[in-house]
Amino acid sequence: MNNKLSIGDISKLFNISIKTLRYYDKIELFKPIEVNKDNGYRYYSIEQFEQLNTINYLKFLGIPLKDIKNYLEVRNLDHFINILECQKDIYMKKIEQLKIIINRFDNQIKEIEESKKIKTEQVIIKQIEKRKIISLNEKIKCNSELEISLRKLENIANISSSIMIGRVGLTIDINNIKKGVFNNYNSIFILLEEDLNNSYVKTLPKSQYACIYYNGCDHKESSIHYKSILSFLEKNNYQITGDAIERVIINQYKSNNKDDYLTEIQIPVRK
Repeated sequence: MNNKLSIGDISKLFNISIKTLRYYDKIELFKPIEVNKDNGYRYYSIEQFEQLNTINYLKFLGIPLKDIKNYLEVRNLDHFINILECQKDIYMKKIEQLKIIINRFDNQIKEIEESKKIKTEQVIIKQIEKRKIISLNEKIKCNSELEISLRKLENIANISSSIMIGRVGLTIDINNIKKGVFNNYNSIFILLEEDLNNSYVKTLPKSQYACIYYNGCDHKESSIHYKSILSFLEKNNYQITGDAIERVIINQYKSNNKDDYLTEIQIPVRK
């Protein structure tokens, strides 16, 4: 076999496009041993195979071409270890991000599947473990104020809207609940799915909650359901111990079928 191979030969042997090989030449990452002055044809040697193998290997590991170029110019063990360690750290962070994403998949799937089985318009008492939230004390009376408050919370707490879908809730002060005022919310919160190091993180304590679900996603519809809970609590000798929590679980962005819409109200109680 002739020791001089054309760019087309290299392209076929290594399954690399001619365009990529030309780019490697342009950035001086992998240069031909000879360029014909008359026609501009590039030629390579078999001795360059190991260099291209190294480039392909490091590229497969996700190492940027500029770092590969720097390494090939230096070629010592310490530099090699360093670029591998740096890339390893990048992937370890990506693994943690993927774990978070998978956890969110699981939570969404589980909650939606459970929502299909929920009996609406029925008050139940259930024990709920402590939950982490990010919250902002803000008076909210309408949907436009809700959206503005949510943006404030996002900006003040320096969080991404990617953690918000299906996790936003509102609270009503215990005193307003007792007075029968159900349209004045006193805070907005985001129910967290993973630990977050943020001064705005708070804990909803483990407690018994009187809960009711209803088909709808408009907070204006909730008053009648608060009344149902209060009636149930009075009949069964329960006392309210904290602010009410209201969260839309299924809305028009998860389903265009209004029968799927679901909102939950929770009020902490004790006998």
